[in-house]
Amino acid sequence: MSKILENILRKKSTDELIATSKKSELKKTLNVFDLIVIGIGAVVGTGIFTIIGSAIQGGPEGVGAGPAIIISMVFAAIACVFSALCYSEIASMIPVAGSAYTYTYATMGEFMAWMVGWILMLEYAIGNITVASAWTGYLTQFLKGFKHVLPDFVVNFPMWLRNDYRFMFSYCDKFGLDPHTQMPFIFDKIPVAINLPAIFILFLLTLLLIKGVKESTRFASIMVGVNMFMIISFIAVGAFYVKPENWTPFAPNGFEGVFMGAFLIFFAYIGFDAISTTAEETENPQRDLPVAILGTLIFCTILYVLVALVLTGIGPLSSIDTQAPIAHAMRMIGKDWFAGLISVGAICALTSVILIYQLGTTRILYAMSRDRFLPKSLRLIHKKFRTPHVLTWISGIVVMVCSLFMDLSISAELCNFGTFTSFIIICIAVLILRKTEPDRPRPFKVPFSPIFPILGILTCGGLMIYSMKYLTTSSIYFPLWLLIGLLIYVTYGYKQKRLEEQGRKVRKRKVKVEV
Repeated sequence: MSKILENILRKKSTDELIATSKKSELKKTLNVFDLIVIGIGAVVGTGIFTIIGSAIQGGPEGVGAGPAIIISMVFAAIACVFSALCYSEIASMIPVAGSAYTYTYATMGEFMAWMVGWILMLEYAIGNITVASAWTGYLTQFLKGFKHVLPDFVVNFPMWLRNDYRFMFSYCDKFGLDPHTQMPFIFDKIPVAINLPAIFILFLLTLLLIKGVKESTRFASIMVGVNMFMIISFIAVGAFYVKPENWTPFAPNGFEGVFMGAFLIFFAYIGFDAISTTAEETENPQRDLPVAILGTLIFCTILYVLVALVLTGIGPLSSIDTQAPIAHAMRMIGKDWFAGLISVGAICALTSVILIYQLGTTRILYAMSRDRFLPKSLRLIHKKFRTPHVLTWISGIVVMVCSLFMDLSISAELCNFGTFTSFIIICIAVLILRKTEPDRPRPFKVPFSPIFPILGILTCGGLMIYSMKYLTTSSIYFPLWLLIGLLIYVTYGYKQKRLEEQGRKVRKRKVKVEV
């Protein structure tokens, strides 16, 4: 038992991690502008186009914040600031691919590193299912604007080709319809429902990621540019239709609504975590990573608050749509043409989010496979494009398959639990490194340490624990996900690490003999 305990607590030294990253086969092409594009692309699109309506109105397992959503956003941003500062310090100190997984390996040992990597898979891969499905919803709204131009089978293509089978059964139950009349069945027993647009966009973006990270960020920068233009236009146009009386009651559900709103908005803040996953592909990571992480957080929070003020001020609370809130608000004030443009912006925004989530997934898996937690064959690098093409395909296919049966709201909530957990781990890692390696150079340092890291732990932990009182389904699934990760480590990961160590000892003996 003492030997097992020693193994699972074994850390990978900071020097070893940095030395490994210097030998990386990944191509260093990203600058600070590329990193900010990655961050804004992940943060802005998700929050404004998929989450803000639900955070204002509430959902089946939680009440909404109402106009007090701006307080929720500020609260979520404050919780994020502490974590973002910790990310900035540790990313500049250990500029290695893998994000929280790598940082945990340097501070808490092998077992915790595996579990954090497993949680990050929940955060990115499962969260991407929600975004891909939202992409389908906005594409459907966009096509409806061409009902007099395109054929009806394109504008109103069947529901079973744009939703998962769970949604189809829920839809039929809600309106008293026979499922057999709404979707085909194999052998009259197996329902066939497939989110075809989501799978299509995932396939295209997987191909793009294989071609290269620089090409991917160029594409993302175009998407982010269109997105920013649409959002700023919404703020500028919508501000003239704001009626202050719509902001009352300001917090219809009190403190509970503000807290639940902050929890839901947190789904959007994976963006600056995604920045740190690209450390080995950044030209000057010590300088650029902190600038990009903090710059993304500040810019996006200001934009969120402005959008929320306009959105809640245009019409009464009951009129806010939970699926396409920005486009719906424009239709309410008679700007149908602008609502169509908003749908274009949403498609661009969500496309960049999918791309960045997939990028983060593959880079974390790459770091884990390099540490032999996953088969060595998975980390093969494409000879021409210098990207981990095998892992890119695997992560893309997994999200495509999961989109066939995953419940969308549950996947978003699970993603949040993963985000909170990884943020807490990062704050703890900074505190540990301040004790274990106080003299190591830190291009960026968290101010007021240990107060700020502790506040990051308390705010993220408090939001997560509070939300578990209401989100009963995902509160059960999250521990189940952790249990699955534990079983994989016990049955596969632990043995692989010991085999790697034995192989390393054998190689060292051979070298000594030859000498």
